[in-house]
Formats: sequence, structure tokens, C-alpha cells
Amino acid sequence: MHRKSAYILFLAVLGLLVVGIVMLFSTSAFARDSHGDVYFFIKRQAMWFGVGLVVCIFAALIDYHLWQRTWWLWFALALVLLALCYVPHIGMRLNGSRRWIGWGPITVQPSELAKVTVIFFLATWFSRYEKTDRKLLLGFILPLAIISLPAALVLGEVDLGTTALIGTTAFVVMFIAGASPLWLGAVSLSGLGALLIVATQISERMGRLSAFLHPQHFKEDAGLQQMQALIAWGSGGMEGLGLGNGRQKMLYLPYAHTDFIFPIVGEELGLRFSLLVVFLFVVIIVCGTMIALQAKDRFGLLLGCGVVSLLALQAAVNIGVTTSLLPNKGLPLPFISYGGSNLVACMFGVGLLLNIYRQGILEPPHKKNATMHARMMPRI
Repeated sequence: MHRKSAYILFLAVLGLLVVGIVMLFSTSAFARDSHGDVYFFIKRQAMWFGVGLVVCIFAALIDYHLWQRTWWLWFALALVLLALCYVPHIGMRLNGSRRWIGWGPITVQPSELAKVTVIFFLATWFSRYEKTDRKLLLGFILPLAIISLPAALVLGEVDLGTTALIGTTAFVVMFIAGASPLWLGAVSLSGLGALLIVATQISERMGRLSAFLHPQHFKEDAGLQQMQALIAWGSGGMEGLGLGNGRQKMLYLPYAHTDFIFPIVGEELGLRFSLLVVFLFVVIIVCGTMIALQAKDRFGLLLGCGVVSLLALQAAVNIGVTTSLLPNKGLPLPFISYGGSNLVACMFGVGLLLNIYRQGILEPPHKKNATMHARMMPRI
């Protein structure tokens, strides 16, 4: 099964990309900022897909240990780009958040790079310091302090969802690396409480939280997206209204081509196809985990688990938000939602998994077993 995991992973990602292009073609023509061009978002997404494909191939062919040697460079670049979000005329403020920087018609979201560089750092750190399960400083405090730098910059952009995603992914990697579950649990609860306090101090985020708790009272403002999403799910039923026949994308459901594209899948293609999309994400998680577990070294294991966790958590949050199981977070659905930076980051993650698979398969079994045995032996 492991020897076919990369092929199955590739087919699952390809299936999601096809769904994304088809649904973007169906929804984007009705977007408010299409500039009168029904193909505006299709053309831009196709351009970003080309960039993502090049990045994916590069990541699949270049030894993944390159990111272990140069993690500090990408980490510093992510911090610089995140800081530029606060610079006037470079950082762009949209919907109350400073998440983007732009050069002319091109805009990028630096937090997507920050997500990946956090995984680079943690995989490098815990592959260098393997026996840190009982060392509070090396095994918990220092790595947590370092990843708090990009997380704080993202939080300052008023992007609570991405901040929580970075923190949760980091904790998953740290748990796999051997960090104490007690410490992780305590900090997780503290971080959740801090995010709730921050949310209550920001009127827009407090409105989203109130809309989640009492949707019937906010269906005309803060809870509009989730209420319209539920209407889309109910209208589609089991079979759907047919591709292109959805009504919620016609300016009833805001951002139907980005964060809330999944309800349009349910409205037009029905519950069965929506469950197929969920199944494809499960396939990616299972195959990605198998690839990570068969990595030839500890860095590959932690890197692969970090990438899988990032994709899985982002998909889970988006699906939870669009089905009213979670408060609105503004996170796109990987491979399907419109968004160039996120698409390139996801394709890069897939390339990393393929590279880990290639190196794990190409290494002779006896050498791999000897390497894994040496890693498991206690140090004297």
C-alpha cells in the first residue's frame, strides 16, 4: 500500500483541483470584484496554478534536506514579508485585516509562507534535539518562543484563524516529536482563552462569535454567510440542483468563490458529491501520513506530518465553518477555493510529500532499517 500511496495522493489532489476549477468557473462570474470579466478569476487561478505546479515539481525533485539547511533564511523572509503587511502603500487592508501585500496587480499573503516555515523550523529543531522530552527549555520553551514571532505578526493582522492554524499545526508536530502532552495541553487552553479575549475586543470578530452562538439574531449581518450557506446545503439536497444552477452564488452568499465555495458544491452537485470531496481529503491525509511514517529520517517524518496536519486542519476548519459547526474564520478550502498564495502553498506541500516518498522508496531497505534502528537506539 505504501508503494502506491504517492500515486493515490496525486490522484486525490488532481481530483480536488478539477473540482476547484469547475466550481470556480460556476461561481466566479457572479463575484462583485470580477471587473466585468466572467473569466477574471479563472484566468488568475490558472496563472497561480501554473506557478504552483512549477513549485510542486521543484519541491518533488529537490532533496527535502535543503529546507533543513536553509530554514532560517525562509523563516527570516516570512518575518520580513509579514512586517510589510503593516507598511502603508505596501500592505493592503481588506475587510478589517492586513493580510496581503501587493505589487501592482499581484497580491500575495505572507502568512501562507509563514505556515510552511514554521514546519521547517520545528522539523529541523526536533531532528537536531531528539532527546528533549524531559527538557523544558529545549523541548518546549525555546521552540514555542521562536514560532510565536510569526504567529504574533499574523495575529496583529487580525487573522485569528491563521494564527490558530499555525499554533495547532505546530503543537501537532511538537507532540509527534515527543513534547510533553501536559505542557502542550496547558498552553493550548491558555492560547484558546487568549484568542477568545482578543476576539471579544474586536467588534467584527465578536460579531462572528455572537452570530455562531445565536445565528437567528444575526442572519442579516455577521451571520449572513453561514445562514446562506445552510440554505445552499438545504437547496441542494442529495442530488443537487445541477452544475451551474445554484442560486446562492448570485450575490446572496458573499465570497462564494473563495471561503464559502464548499456550500455551492453541495447546492449544485448535492450531498453525495460533497461527501466525495471530504473523502478525497481523507485520502490525502491517510496517504500523506503513510508517506511521512516511511520517511528515511526524523526530519522527513516531522516535515511530512507537519504538511499533512496543515492541509487536514485547514480543510477541517473550512468545512466546519461552512456547515456552521465552527465560527467564521476566513480560511480557504485547500485546492478548491480561489486564492493564489494558498494554492501555491498547498501545491508546495504536496511536492514535499512526493519528495519524502521518492527518497524513502529509493533508499535500499537494509540501509533504511539500519538508519531507523540507529535512531531508536538510546544514546550512551
